[in-house]
Amino acid sequence: MLKQRPLYLDVSDLLRELIYKRELRPGDWIDEIALCEKLGVSRTPLREALKILQREELIELVPRRGCRVNAINTADLLDLFPVMATLEGMCAQLAVANIKAVDMKKLEKYHLRLEEAAASGDVDNYYKVNKKIHTAIQELSGNRWLNRISADLRNVLLLARHRQLSAPGRLMESLQEHRDLMQALRDKDPEAAHQTMYRHLIKQQQVLSNTLTTEEDH
Repeated sequence: MLKQRPLYLDVSDLLRELIYKRELRPGDWIDEIALCEKLGVSRTPLREALKILQREELIELVPRRGCRVNAINTADLLDLFPVMATLEGMCAQLAVANIKAVDMKKLEKYHLRLEEAAASGDVDNYYKVNKKIHTAIQELSGNRWLNRISADLRNVLLLARHRQLSAPGRLMESLQEHRDLMQALRDKDPEAAHQTMYRHLIKQQQVLSNTLTTEEDH
């Protein structure tokens, strides 16, 4: 029987989304009372969620003043991609040995939704389904430590992953990478799954780096 997910984890997801959508911008102070009203929660789950975001360095705790949103260090963000490429590549490789027919059926459904989002140019929906696929593959690795570390670091990369999908031509390019990954999983080819996932993450790094360079030039 599945355990009910703690409320503070849902709250942390909502807070990340506010930060990624820049409704909470770098330097903004966290108004706990206003956020509780906005999210419909009490102070306890909000404060637990803020502890998670502090560990992820999305917010900082200032003694006697409260919490404020951190500016995201671009260099650190780019440096994280090779780390995630290694971790997620390993997850995909291990998933091949653990994946069952019911798991593959679930992934096929996700992939179909990914195809539909890409066909309609819906970056937001593509991003959401993409996240589900990566999360599912990490869980299928069967290694709780690997999954735990990957999940923690994945939260830091969420903004960058969404942003690079908006680069010209990237959406369809990403889709092809996912098609290749799905084929590796269908073929039960651990090495192909590892290499495909690794290249997928490194390509994200390259696209984001090019996007940031272009913005600086303008």
